[in-house]
Amino acid sequence: MSERARLTRLTGNGNGECGQGDCPHVYLTESGSFIVQGDISHAFTPPDGEGLVEIPEAILKEAIRALGW
Repeated sequence: MSERARLTRLTGNGNGECGQGDCPHVYLTESGSFIVQGDISHAFTPPDGEGLVEIPEAILKEAIRALGW
C-alpha cells in the first residue's frame, strides 16, 4: 500500500473551492498528525527538512468540519 493510500483526506468532498482535483488538501495520518498540501510559500526560509505551504482558509475550515471539531 502506498504512503498516500494510508492517509485520510479530510478535504475535497466537492463542497470546497477545489472539489476532487489535486489541489490544496489536509490529510490525517494513521498516527493522528496532519499533512497539508498546498502552494509553496516563500514567506521565510524554514529550517532544513521543513517546508512551507500556503492553503486557503476554506480548506482548513473544511478539515475542521470533517473532524467534527
